[in-house]
Amino acid sequence: MYHALTYATILEMQAMMTFDPQHILVAGNTMKEAQAICQRHRKKSSFSKTFTEGRYSQMKELHAEVCYAECLLQRAALTFLQDENMISFIKGGIKVRNSYQTYNLFPLIFLYLNPLRELHTGGVKLGVGAFNLMISMLPTRTLKLLEFVGFSGNKEFGLQQLQEGSVESTFRSFLCNMLLLCYHTFMSFILGTGEGDVEDAEKLLEPYLKKYPKGSIFLFFAGRIEEIKGNLDAAIMRFEECCEAQQQWKQFHHMCYWELMWCFTYKRHWKMAYFYADLLSKENSWSKATYAYMKAAYLSMLTKDDCLTFGETALTLFRQVPGLKQKIAGKSLPTEKFAIRKARRYLAENPVPLPEMMYIWNGYTVIGKHKDLTEGMLKTLDEAQAQLESLPRSEFSIDDQCLLSLLKGLCLKHLGHHEEAEHYFTLVLCNETQIKYDHYLVPNALLEHGLLCLQQGRKDDAIKLLETAKQNYKNYSMESRTHFRIQAALHKAKGSGENGIHVPSSP
Repeated sequence: MYHALTYATILEMQAMMTFDPQHILVAGNTMKEAQAICQRHRKKSSFSKTFTEGRYSQMKELHAEVCYAECLLQRAALTFLQDENMISFIKGGIKVRNSYQTYNLFPLIFLYLNPLRELHTGGVKLGVGAFNLMISMLPTRTLKLLEFVGFSGNKEFGLQQLQEGSVESTFRSFLCNMLLLCYHTFMSFILGTGEGDVEDAEKLLEPYLKKYPKGSIFLFFAGRIEEIKGNLDAAIMRFEECCEAQQQWKQFHHMCYWELMWCFTYKRHWKMAYFYADLLSKENSWSKATYAYMKAAYLSMLTKDDCLTFGETALTLFRQVPGLKQKIAGKSLPTEKFAIRKARRYLAENPVPLPEMMYIWNGYTVIGKHKDLTEGMLKTLDEAQAQLESLPRSEFSIDDQCLLSLLKGLCLKHLGHHEEAEHYFTLVLCNETQIKYDHYLVPNALLEHGLLCLQQGRKDDAIKLLETAKQNYKNYSMESRTHFRIQAALHKAKGSGENGIHVPSSP
């Protein structure tokens, strides 16, 4: 059972890094086979009845139950990855529901089989912790649908379960650790307020990095921790070490290239950022359109003479982006859709170059950790402002001005100039009716204004702004990501990590 589950998990990791339809299909079939193996060893009757006589049989059946639940959960993840339409959502939801119910039955099982409890708590803490953590992060409108069919989530309880699971000497301690590291360094950063617990992440990683100093996955997380701390040179060194540590799994290199691209973006080293975007566009198939857009964006920040050395121009790359659109089993990635819309927008003459995609990935939170990086970006935005004012007015002028206001407001907020930052966020809202294309700017300006109020201790004002952003706007670019961030900010404002009622870990 464990051999089958582990092998299928490795294939699923590969599929999630490559987004290759063939890899997704193979991983799904392998996980289905692993589930069938677990099914053969599961208890056939209800949990309310006694398990098979004999300690060995009881242990085997409990192991089968935990592995079966994990297979279901991973198959659900693959279903969502394969196709994001409503039918797949329902299919994946059914798998998640069955897995969720299985995990919630374990406290009852352990009530009857107390001597075996310690052997299986790792798997249960992993499953229960993951469910509570993930569900608690979902936007309210999605959560209401899940609660209607019996799901609930409590973030603090989920983190506690994973933390407890990570310190135990069990088969799944490593997985609890990795999930916590992913939460602190990616999920809470990209889908939250950008305030992941870096100290906890460092404590979790330290023993692994000490024991396996050349382990690529640990070097990658070490680089990510340095990156979100704003220590970009240290992060670059870690990512380069990660690439040198192994040559078998090129997808890991691509993950490092992606982070290196952003590190050089934060430093405003546009040529190096272009170099890694170009590497990704040649070697990785996740989203050719996004990579082409990023290359074009970097070239637009350079002079024409500098661009000649690369043999490409921003305009030719922007023209390529829509034609590179791909569908992973039926649907495009939200980031790719955003890139395509913006590329079409920049086909107009004399587009103003702006580090816009950096905001989508919450990059201003990184540069906000260091004054010099923030001041450097503010200088770039002032130059873009001067260029915008020198050009004749066009149908895009208000959109560009509002984008500049949002980005300048972010820089000023991190520099501690709160009144000026608030002025720029309000300016976006004042021009709402004149925005023609970039409608995502208004709810995001409200979100950033709300976070500023929260930072100042003005909780009532923050909640009002965040609720307005959540309730009054829809059908704009990167809407789901904005809703995730709004939800995280509201949790913080209301002082609650809870989204419903959790199932306790013991009866």
